[in-house]
Amino acid sequence: MSSNEDSGEEIVSNGDSFGKVKQRFKARSKKVAQTKEILSKQANQTKEILSKQAVKIAKQAEEHESFLSKVTHLLGVLGFGGFCFLLGARPQDIPYVYCLFYVIFVPLRWIYYRFKKWHYYLLDFCYYANTIFLVDLLLYPKNEKLFMVCFSFAEGPLAWALIVWRCSLVFSSVDKIVSVLIHLLPGLVFFTIRWWNPVTFEAMHPEGTSRRASWPYVVEDKSFLLTWLFWVPLFAYTLWQVLYFLIVNVLRQQRLLRDPEVMTSYRELSKKAQKANNVWWRLSGLLGDQNRLFMYILLQAIFTVATMALTVPIFLSYELHVAFQLLKVSAAVWNGGSFLVDVMPRQVILKEKKKSEMKPAPIQQDQSLNEQQEQSPNVMENTMKTIDSADLGCTES
Repeated sequence: MSSNEDSGEEIVSNGDSFGKVKQRFKARSKKVAQTKEILSKQANQTKEILSKQAVKIAKQAEEHESFLSKVTHLLGVLGFGGFCFLLGARPQDIPYVYCLFYVIFVPLRWIYYRFKKWHYYLLDFCYYANTIFLVDLLLYPKNEKLFMVCFSFAEGPLAWALIVWRCSLVFSSVDKIVSVLIHLLPGLVFFTIRWWNPVTFEAMHPEGTSRRASWPYVVEDKSFLLTWLFWVPLFAYTLWQVLYFLIVNVLRQQRLLRDPEVMTSYRELSKKAQKANNVWWRLSGLLGDQNRLFMYILLQAIFTVATMALTVPIFLSYELHVAFQLLKVSAAVWNGGSFLVDVMPRQVILKEKKKSEMKPAPIQQDQSLNEQQEQSPNVMENTMKTIDSADLGCTES
C-alpha cells in the first residue's frame, strides 16, 4: 500500500510541476507577445515621427528652394574648381578624394532615395562597380589585375552611360552633381593612376628590377590585356546582372507590383521612353510588349560588351585616354547647359501653373481667362511631354 501511495504522490507532483512549467511558458509567451506589440507600436510611432519630420523638411526646402539652389551652385562651382586644381597639382591624391566622396554621398543618397522610393537604383551596376573600386583603392591598390578590371568598368559602361543617358552637370542640383560624379570620377581616378601618379610608379617599380617603366608590365601581352580588360570584367558584369534579376524581378517582384511608385531603372527608362516614343522604346518592342524586359537586358548587355571592348585601345593610348576624358566632361557640361536652357524654364512654368490652379478662382472671370483655363490642361500635358522627352536625366546604369 505504501508503495502505491508513493507512486500516486509522484504522479501528482509530476503533474503539478508540468502544470507549473506550462503556466510559466504561457506567461513568458504572453510577455514576449506584449513586448513585440510594444516594440511594434514604438516602431510605427518612430516611423510616423520620421515621416512627418521628412515631410516638414521637404516643405521647408521647397519654400527656400531658390536660396538652397544658389548655395548648392556656389559650393558646386567652388568644389569643381578645387578638384581641377588638385587634379593638376597632386594627382596622386585624387583616389582619396574619390573614396571620401563615396563614403559621404552614397549613404546620404540611399537615405534620400529611400524616402523617394528610388532605393532600388542603388542595386544598379554603377553602385556595384563603385563598391569594387573602393575595395581596390583601399585594400588592394597594388593589384594589377584588379586594377584592370576596375579600369574596364570605369572607362567602359560607367563612362559611356554618362554620355548615352545624358547625365547633366547642373551645379544647382545636388542629385545631378552626384549622378555625374558617380559615373565621371572613377574614370578620372584610374586615369591618374594609369598615367600621372608617380607614387604608384615607385611602388610598382622597385629599383634593381629588370621590368620596364610602364605599368602594368604586360602591355605587350595582348592576350593578358584582353583577359583582364574584357573577359573577366564581362564575367563580373554577368554575375551582377543575374543577382540583380533575382533580387528585383524574383525576390522583390510582389513588392514592386503592390507599389507602382517604387522606381527601378527599367521602370523609369521605359516610362520616359514610352512618353518620348524614342529609339529605345522602339527597340525594346521589337519582340512585342511582353518581352520588353528581355529586350532591355539584351540591349544593356550589347552596350556593355561594346563599351568594354573599347577600353583596350583606351588603356594602351595616352592621347586617346586624354581625349576620352575631355569627351566625358564636355558631354556632362553640354547636357547641363541644355537642361538649364531648355528644361528648367518649362519646369518653372509648370510649377507656377500648378500653384495658380491650387488658389481659389475669383467669382467673376472674363471670357479670355475662361478660354485660357480651358486650354491649360492641354498646355500642361504638352509641357510634361516636352520635359520628359528633353530631360531623360541620368537614370542609373
